[in-house]
Amino acid sequence: MHLVILIPCLNEAPTIGEVISAVPKDIPGVDQTDIVVIDDGSTDESAEIAKSNGAMVVSHPSQLGVGVAFNTGLNKSIELGADLVVNIDGDGQFNPQDIVKLIQPIMDDQADFVTASRFKDKRLIPQMPNIKELGNKFLARLISLLSGQKFHDVSCGFRAYSQETMLQLNLIGKFTYTQETFLDLAFKDLRIMEIPIKVKGEREHGKSRVARNIWIYAVNSAKIIFRSFRDYKPLRFFGILSCAMIILSLGLGIFFFSHYLQTGRFSGHLWAGFSSAFLFILGFLFFVTGLLADMFDRIRLNQEKLLYIEKKKIISNHDM
Repeated sequence: MHLVILIPCLNEAPTIGEVISAVPKDIPGVDQTDIVVIDDGSTDESAEIAKSNGAMVVSHPSQLGVGVAFNTGLNKSIELGADLVVNIDGDGQFNPQDIVKLIQPIMDDQADFVTASRFKDKRLIPQMPNIKELGNKFLARLISLLSGQKFHDVSCGFRAYSQETMLQLNLIGKFTYTQETFLDLAFKDLRIMEIPIKVKGEREHGKSRVARNIWIYAVNSAKIIFRSFRDYKPLRFFGILSCAMIILSLGLGIFFFSHYLQTGRFSGHLWAGFSSAFLFILGFLFFVTGLLADMFDRIRLNQEKLLYIEKKKIISNHDM
């Protein structure tokens, strides 16, 4: 069993060495462990410290985003022939000793993807600003609603993936990967498990490179989430928009004709009639768009199958 530990990193010189050193050396059932640091354009000595502590380092020439860094790490894991992949942040908020807890359900064939959860067990909720806690819980409810499953924490960066999960993951978000991963795997019917784990609520050094502004984080995360939902469930996505437009159209139409029946004239509320007609046409166009997007979804599925086969070949060649 070959385990690869991925550590995305941007200017984590004060903590990256401690995180690497704390990774368990002996894990039951694991024969080989490789640590890969994805340096996302650091301007400090993070890469040098990581190398001196025995990690492989893959460097981006400039900061490309957490989502890109994670995809770089996945590609490197496939290249290395990983059977298990664990992603852990380099800022020291997570205890590397908990890696054993994360991978155990996968090794026991109880899950395909396991994530640390800060909110599943109320006794383990870390100290953090109220706005950050509310934002995390809102995103968890949103992902639960869209995926049809119950999740408590969809933003934690401490996670474990089986080889099959790693091969099936296809993410497009550059800003972050955390919430998109849940949708991608849930829509592919892979088994997702949350493990309550005690973590630090705040970094000891520096500021988060993702959530330095909670509003920017919210907007960028929302764009990734809804793009993912649109791509995987296009008929449902555009169907909801179509229904909303048509319901509004009917409401305005009823108001418009009620006014005519009461007064015998259309003047006074012509705006309602024009708005009703416009919304009805818009609703119809959304419906047609949904049908077309649903047909294109078949093409996307075939492309993902081809990509999966190519990744599988790389793994197979490595095993040989």
